[in-house]
Amino acid sequence: MSKTERKTAGGEGLSPAEDVRQAVTGFVTDFKSFQTDIESKLQQTEERLTMLDRKTHIPQRTPLGGATDAGAPHQKAFNAYLRSGDDDGLRGLELDAKSLSTAVNSDGGYLVDPQTSDSVNSVLNATASIRSIAAVVNVEATSFDVLVDHTDVGAGWATETASTVETDTPQLDRITIPLHELSALPKASQRLLDDSAFDIENWLAGRIADKFARAEASAFVNGDGTDKPRGFLNHAMVDNDVWAWGNLGYVPTGQNGDVTADSIIDLVYALGAEYRANATFVLNSKTAGLVRKLKDNDGRFLWSDGLAAAEPARLMGYPVLIAEDMPDAATDATAIAFGDFATGYTIAERPDLRVLRDPFSAKPHVLFYATKRVGGDVSDFAAIKLLKFGTS
Repeated sequence: MSKTERKTAGGEGLSPAEDVRQAVTGFVTDFKSFQTDIESKLQQTEERLTMLDRKTHIPQRTPLGGATDAGAPHQKAFNAYLRSGDDDGLRGLELDAKSLSTAVNSDGGYLVDPQTSDSVNSVLNATASIRSIAAVVNVEATSFDVLVDHTDVGAGWATETASTVETDTPQLDRITIPLHELSALPKASQRLLDDSAFDIENWLAGRIADKFARAEASAFVNGDGTDKPRGFLNHAMVDNDVWAWGNLGYVPTGQNGDVTADSIIDLVYALGAEYRANATFVLNSKTAGLVRKLKDNDGRFLWSDGLAAAEPARLMGYPVLIAEDMPDAATDATAIAFGDFATGYTIAERPDLRVLRDPFSAKPHVLFYATKRVGGDVSDFAAIKLLKFGTS
């Protein structure tokens, strides 16, 4: 049988190449039909699901004015504006300015956030201290020793032929000023530190420094020397007429609880001439109110205000330091001190104020442990005199 005869016999006898081509063509046709059918079924399923979702979905109730979503676009945009000044998000919001109201958050109240001051208004405390007029030394040890020569060298006239007589030798006294530790341990929550509108850490540091200044100022005047500096008023006091080393001499005013112009003059000249050149009056505000009314015999006030803003007031020509830790004027109170404090009182301290930030010991709070080491004591008992508001 010829090839032509084989082709016409019901498809029988086709060549292998023709068989493959016909098979591929049939497969492609069937696959397209299958793909179209699948896509149609998927479309029908999606439409049924959409209809079911519309029937079962419950519309969300409109939130109340006070319950705004913190993650809402307007809130995010407003936060971004507050933090960086970026107002692109606000411009993209469709807000009708005519209908905005600060009474309801959803009507625009979110645009009027409360404003917090960027600083803390603290109560002002007087921190004036004799530190400003005393001798201040920085040390790295646990104490500071002051060597004082308060005796005199003997001397005499010698002749050409007479033998020289031995004279007195000066004696040295050692005054030891131990350093004591001031400490404070305030705390603040980490959330407050993170979210506060002002710098909490610097504010706390300032408050600690202020408290330390007031604590040491009080100790320099009245401290008993136990775990704190020893104040100059803590030493024994005797009438200046019988004064001896180791005591502070006082001059009585002659009136119980009151002061006179003559007693101020007596106080000035009770101090040795070698100390008067650098001497300062120390008293508190109440006593200053009494003293500035005093006049001399010619009717002139003993008190004069400073000519410039930074200049201290003067009493009989000597500068005045207002230290609120001095005692008030009362019977037998030593309410006024006068002396060369740069010679008479020494403050020894370590030069640094240390603050340790501890975020671990009291979670979720952060502790701020601040320490300072300082000491003080009288270093020359002849350099300071007191005015006693009494008759003797």
